[in-house]
Amino acid sequence: MRSMLLKRTHMCGTLNSQNIGDEITLNGWIQRRRDLGGLIFVDLRDITGIAQIVFDKDISLDAFTKAEKLGSEYVIAVKGKVHRRESINPNLPTGEIEIFAEELQILNTSETPPIYIKDDDDVSENLRLKYRYLDLRKPSMQKNLIFRSKVANVVRNFLIEENFVEVETPMLTKTTPEGARDYLVPSRVNPGKFYALPQSPQLFKQLLMVSGMEKYFQIVKCFRDEDLRADRQPEFTQIDCEMSFVDIEDVLEINERLMQKVFKETLNIDIQLPIQRMTYKEAMDRYGLDKPDTRFGFEIVDVSEAVKNSEFKVFSSTIKNGGFVKAININGYQDKFSRRDITALEEVAKTYGAKGLAWIKITKDGITSPIAKFLSEDELKDIIEILNAKEGDLLLFVADKYEIVCDALGHLRLEVAGKLDILKSDEYNLLWITDFPLLEYDEEEGRYISKHHPFTSPMDEDIELLDTHPEKVRAKAYDMVLNGHEIGGGSIRIHSSELQQKMFKILGFSDEESWEKFGFLLEAFKYGTPPHGGIAYGLDRLVMLLLGKENIRQVIAFPKTQNATCPMTNAPSLADEKQLAELHIKLDIKEE
Repeated sequence: MRSMLLKRTHMCGTLNSQNIGDEITLNGWIQRRRDLGGLIFVDLRDITGIAQIVFDKDISLDAFTKAEKLGSEYVIAVKGKVHRRESINPNLPTGEIEIFAEELQILNTSETPPIYIKDDDDVSENLRLKYRYLDLRKPSMQKNLIFRSKVANVVRNFLIEENFVEVETPMLTKTTPEGARDYLVPSRVNPGKFYALPQSPQLFKQLLMVSGMEKYFQIVKCFRDEDLRADRQPEFTQIDCEMSFVDIEDVLEINERLMQKVFKETLNIDIQLPIQRMTYKEAMDRYGLDKPDTRFGFEIVDVSEAVKNSEFKVFSSTIKNGGFVKAININGYQDKFSRRDITALEEVAKTYGAKGLAWIKITKDGITSPIAKFLSEDELKDIIEILNAKEGDLLLFVADKYEIVCDALGHLRLEVAGKLDILKSDEYNLLWITDFPLLEYDEEEGRYISKHHPFTSPMDEDIELLDTHPEKVRAKAYDMVLNGHEIGGGSIRIHSSELQQKMFKILGFSDEESWEKFGFLLEAFKYGTPPHGGIAYGLDRLVMLLLGKENIRQVIAFPKTQNATCPMTNAPSLADEKQLAELHIKLDIKEE
C-alpha cells in the first residue's frame, strides 16, 4: 500500500528562529544537494523561498539513505525538527535555522534541467521561453507574477469599492476597422464568415453604457496583429473602464485615485495628486513625443528665429520653406560624446526622418563645431542664450518639417539618456497628456484617420470645425504616461448617432459602409444614450514599469517572441486538411 503524502505544515521561506524546536513538514523542489559523508545538506525551494534540510544518519538512517539518491529539481516531502544553525547565513532569510530530517518522501524525480533554475543565469531568452515552465520556477519570475496578481487585485478591489460592475464581453466578435489588424477566426457553422478577436472591448463597453450599467470594468485579454517590440505582445491584458454621465474631469479624478492606490499598495510609494497635466502641443514642442519621459531634461528648444537668416543654408532654407530648426542641450555631458558617438546619434536621427544632425560643443577653449564657420557671432550668441548653454554642453540640431523635427529630437533625447545611463528605474513620473488632435491626415491613404479611435468625441467648441478645418479639431481624449510609456488612454465618447455618422463620413466611410460595419452601435444610439467615457490601461506594461523591467515578456507567464511565436508549444502551427475542410478553407501557400 502506497504511503500517505507528508502534507506540508509550513512554507520554506517563512521559517525563522521562532520556529526552533517545532516539528514541521515541508514540500518543494531541491535547489542544491551537498554530500559531506555523514551529513547531506539540501536546499529545499518552494514559492516562498529556501530552507536548509540536514540528513543525518544518527537521526534517521532511512531518510539519509533516500537522500543519497536525490538530485537537482527532485520533488520531495520532508518532516523534521527545526534547529538553530551553527553557521548562520546572513544572505538567506531563513539563514538562522535548519531542519534535521526524520522522514523523507521522494514525490518525483527530475532529469537534468536544460536551463539553470537560478536568477543569474545567462541563457538565451528563446531557450527560456522554450522551457518556460522551468524558467517560471526562478524566484525572480515568480515574484514578478505574484506582483502582477497583486496589482490586478488592487485595481479590482478599488473599482468594486467605487461601485463599478465587472462584466465580461465576447471574445468572438465582429471585425471592425478600429486601428490595428484583427486576428480572424473562421466560423465552421457559417461558411466563409469570420469572427474577430477583440482589439479592445470598446464597442461593447459603450453598449453597456447604453444598457444603463453606468459603471463597468473588466480585466480582459485583447488581441492586435501588429509588429511587436519590447513593450508589446499580440495578446495582452487590458484594465478596461467606462462610466456614464461623466466629463473629462470625472474620469481623470477617479483614475488618479486608482493610480495612487496601486502605487501605495504595491510599492508603498505615495503619489501626490493631482497628477501633472500637459497638452499634446506642449508635449510635442518640449519633448517631441506625445508620451514624454520627464525624469530628465534635454528639452527641445526652437532656435528658428535665431538662425532664419543664417549663411548655413540647411537652417535658413528649411525655415524659408516653412520648416523649423530645433535643438536639445545635453547639459554638461559634451565630453561623453566623441565624433564617432555623434555620428551614431545622427544615424538614429535619420531613422526618424531627419536628413542630418548638426552639433555644437562648448568647451573650455570655446566653440567646436563643423557649422560654426557658417554662423555669425550674433547668431552663435543667440543660440547659446536661447539654449542656456555653458561650458561642457553639447547642442544637437535638427532642421526639417515640424513632425520630423519632433520625432527625431524626441527619440534622440531618449537615446542620449540611455547612453548616459541617467534613467532611474525606481523613479516614477506620472503625467496626463490632454487636448489631442481628433484627426490626423494619412498621406498614403489620402484621408483623415482617428488619432485614437472613431468613437472619440470632439471638444464641444470645435465641432463646427469638422466641416471646414477638421485638422484643427481637438479631442476629448487623454493618455496617462509613466516614464515615457503610455500606460493608459481614454476619452469621452460620441453618444449622438448623428455626430457618430458624421465622424465616419470624415474618416472616409460611406453611409452604407458605416451601417455595415457599425450598424449595431448606430442603432443603439437611437434609444437614449447617456454621455459616457472611460479609459483602458495596459496591465502588462504597467506591471513592467512598476517592477523596473525592460521587457514586457518578463511579467507575462507565457508570452510570445518578437515574431509572435511560442517556442514552448510551437504555436502557431499547421492545421490538418480535415480541420481546414470543416472550416471551408483552402490554403494557397507554396511550400518553400
